[in-house]
Amino acid sequence: MISNERPSPYGQPHRPYGTPKPPVNEDTLKSDTIQIERKTFVFTLKENPRGRFLRITEDVGGRRDTIIIPAPGLEDFRKVLEEMVKVSAEIPPKQA
Repeated sequence: MISNERPSPYGQPHRPYGTPKPPVNEDTLKSDTIQIERKTFVFTLKENPRGRFLRITEDVGGRRDTIIIPAPGLEDFRKVLEEMVKVSAEIPPKQA
């Protein structure tokens, strides 16, 4: 047996290095976009066989970065974000 033909110890068949992952079927439940200064943020609530998640994509001049928050963590994410908004409004900006 060739080493790259061994089964994975994690129960998934081993993919040889460099082969693309098979596509995962994802359903879009809701999507919204906001523009802040020179950045565009796309919020997309999706669902796949593993569950629901929020994908946040930041686009700055064609360069994209994405974070994914699993649905069970959205409430905690919201709480932290609300706290950051509150503190930002309470603390005056430093003068240059």
